[in-house]
Amino acid sequence: MENKVTLKIPRELYQRLSQMIVGTGFSSVTEFIVFVMRTLASGGEIKRENRLTAEEVRAIRERLRRLGYLKEEE
Repeated sequence: MENKVTLKIPRELYQRLSQMIVGTGFSSVTEFIVFVMRTLASGGEIKRENRLTAEEVRAIRERLRRLGYLKEEE
């Protein structure tokens, strides 16, 4: 039996991903997320030059908040 853990994501994100995978061959959002995470993880560790600056993170969070993906407290 494979060991698994549960990850929590916002319901809105889950619903959006569910719509995105229609017709793609992915049978579930979980299958898609595992594919994406394996793809990202296959590159090894994040190199210093690939990391975002604090200002870039702040700008991304603000943009996601304005688009409705994050709530005020996130």
